Amino acid sequence: MNIAALVSGGVDSSVCVHLLKEAGYDPTIFYIRIGMEDKDGYIDCPSEEDIEITTYIAKKYGCKMEIVSLHEEYWENVVSYTIEAVKRGLTPNPDMMCNKLIKFGSFERKWGHLFDKIATGHYCTTTEINKKTYLSTAKDKVKDQTYFLGQINYMQVSRLMFPIGHLLKSEVRKIAAQAKLPSAMRKDSQGICFLGKINYNDFLMRYLGQSKGKIVELETGKVLGQHNGYWFHTIGQRKGLGLSGGPWFVVKKDMNENVLYVSQGYDPATQYGTTVNLAAVEFITEDIWGDFEDEKDILFKIRHTPDFTAGKLRKLNDIYRIESSQKIQGIAAGQFGVIYDKEAKLCLGSGVIIDD
Repeated sequence: MNIAALVSGGVDSSVCVHLLKEAGYDPTIFYIRIGMEDKDGYIDCPSEEDIEITTYIAKKYGCKMEIVSLHEEYWENVVSYTIEAVKRGLTPNPDMMCNKLIKFGSFERKWGHLFDKIATGHYCTTTEINKKTYLSTAKDKVKDQTYFLGQINYMQVSRLMFPIGHLLKSEVRKIAAQAKLPSAMRKDSQGICFLGKINYNDFLMRYLGQSKGKIVELETGKVLGQHNGYWFHTIGQRKGLGLSGGPWFVVKKDMNENVLYVSQGYDPATQYGTTVNLAAVEFITEDIWGDFEDEKDILFKIRHTPDFTAGKLRKLNDIYRIESSQKIQGIAAGQFGVIYDKEAKLCLGSGVIIDD
């Protein structure tokens, strides 16, 4: 089998190559440059160390290696999406768009189609049911990354391999240490890749600027302070508001008036909700519930977390509505709601959260 392995220089993708070689495969390693540079050279995700480690892995295992660039595609499909979503007051998820449109989208069209399978170091698995491939959860429930792959389609999942999905993170690091891989003790990457070491708020200021606005207590209408632009703040945010007498949480945004509404206390009721409305819902493999004439019991997530929440899913015209079994904190328009089966095994699909 002809396999393309996407390797970043981290421990997970390094062990991915190790396991493929142990299984008798001879993968071609691809390092994808996706750190953005605009016309001023403003954004440049540091990649020298990543490439050094990836090159070492390729030489160690005798694999062909290619360094490919998807800078332009990343700007057009991920960075611009992030800026536009934030400008509209939404909460974007660049990682999900990167997986859908870049790693398994643009890469597939340019290079991936030349291979039988694409292997990655994601903590996911696949399951075959009635000769169809389903995205399914990993052994390590804390590291499970199916949420970030909730937007991929059937063509993509049917061509993916996840060699470390059956392992715990501790087991992956142990394999890396035993194999003397340079990434064995390397820290996991955090944050949004295209930013590199650039602060997220600095990035937003670069493209959206500043605009002073009021911070208002939702319950009383009292003006508590000022902010520099609603785009610097997200629903459920606590830190960075500069208010005394807290804690204060962002619970609502008025984009037209550039007003942030906040509520006080460690557990304000305004932080929570039980209804999640999803637009543009797409199922990864198939809509296994047919025409949705009734409600269905599901599990779901509205952010990357080890925990699932139980709910009932209904179809209402063009949207799907989840009625949660418990209150959920920080439901924000623009986030993705990812749907799972009742056993927390299959990742079925996702949609974009919209306001009531």
